[in-house]
Amino acid sequence: MSSQISNVRPKPDQVLLDIADYALKYSIKSKEAYNTARLCLMDTLGCGFEALSYPACTKLMGPVVPGATMQDGAKVPGTSFQLDPVMAAFNIGCMIRWLDYNDTWLAAEWGHPSDNLGGILATADYLSRQCVASGRKPLLMRDVLSAMIKAHEIQGVIAIENSFNRVGLDHVVLVKVASTAVITTMLGGTRDEVINAVSNAWIDGQSLRAYRHAPNTGSRKSWAAGDATSRAVRLSLMALKGEMGYPSALSAKTWGFYDVLFKGKPLKFNRKYGSYVMENVLFKISYPAEFHAQTAIECAIKLHPQVRERIAEVSKIVITTHESAVRIIDKQGPLGNPADRDHCIQYMVAIGLIKGNLTAPDYEDNVACDPRIDALRAKMVCVEIPQWNRDYLDPAKRSIANGVQVFFKDGSKTANVEIEYPVGHRRRRKEGVPLLISKFKTNLGRRFSVKQQQAILGICSDQRRLESTAVNEFVDLFGI
Repeated sequence: MSSQISNVRPKPDQVLLDIADYALKYSIKSKEAYNTARLCLMDTLGCGFEALSYPACTKLMGPVVPGATMQDGAKVPGTSFQLDPVMAAFNIGCMIRWLDYNDTWLAAEWGHPSDNLGGILATADYLSRQCVASGRKPLLMRDVLSAMIKAHEIQGVIAIENSFNRVGLDHVVLVKVASTAVITTMLGGTRDEVINAVSNAWIDGQSLRAYRHAPNTGSRKSWAAGDATSRAVRLSLMALKGEMGYPSALSAKTWGFYDVLFKGKPLKFNRKYGSYVMENVLFKISYPAEFHAQTAIECAIKLHPQVRERIAEVSKIVITTHESAVRIIDKQGPLGNPADRDHCIQYMVAIGLIKGNLTAPDYEDNVACDPRIDALRAKMVCVEIPQWNRDYLDPAKRSIANGVQVFFKDGSKTANVEIEYPVGHRRRRKEGVPLLISKFKTNLGRRFSVKQQQAILGICSDQRRLESTAVNEFVDLFGI
């Protein structure tokens, strides 16, 4: 005798309700969050401008069909493209993430909350140009900063207690969910429409992490977030047309997200949505590298003066680190491409010891062929420190600690240099902000005339002026 499953449509999962209510109703009061969002906007766009120097990135950009454009569509900063918002979101998201240099959030799940800017900025610019064309007022950049804060919060709060990587899923699932929630809200969606759109984001087949790990590490990791945030725009637009949602998308027995993709476990939460994530986000200021290696690179660079003339004398290098780094970037054997190298802690430490620096070109083949790099990699061991694992997850610390010590054949050794917090950490924000602004200036110089650079810096350096600027006018500053 078969058991019948009720076909009565259930109430929406609480997770869907909480996301929708936060996206629609929460009023952001934190000045720190808005100021940090401004810095995040600058840094994120700057990362994209540097990426436009790489043909591997730019070959993926532009309209999906060559020659297709959209009048009053969204413009892609740093380029001449004007596209529909879905494709513009992919373009912006792709260039933002390409060099692994934008902000980071580390918890049970990690990720890069500024990846959401692709969909947010494309949608805001599209809406603003449509408003201007019909004689209405455009959105303001404060609306963009508000959406950034909320997208950061949705992605980051879900990530605190829930590890998607442990079930083989990529963290861009959270980009899709967070972007969908805030973009549907930006488009004027009702509560039901936001719930419907977000339910579809959860129901989508989610990306596997295969492209981030040996032996398949590859360039998809650089456009996966662009794909996720552009998909969010698509789902949001469909919801606004009345496309239905799926109230138990997460909890449905057998067929829901939990049972199919999350080992039957529900999502866990230890805090409500607010502005915590933006306030505590980690900036990648110093090095274009997977964030778990940031302090290891800083340690290696500190040791560079003692090691650079003794590379051939090195007998062993000990990297003390934490569990997440061991799981993601402790990598032996050949490294086949730049995406492979920027997720190998040994490669990055070797570059730091040899060169005293690490830049995006250091992952290219012409640098990787230096035989000293693999010679040093072969002498490295990673040692996990249990206390650092606890500090990594401690909400009062959120450290990303690493240490490096070099041993030589004659029995001598360097000090064991340990650093708990990278420059981009909230605990080093005072030190980091001037460096972030310098990084932004450098990236503007890669793409724009002196006059454009001055205009952009004038607005981005003034919180009130930026917030009161129309989105389309802001984006126009970045035209090529």
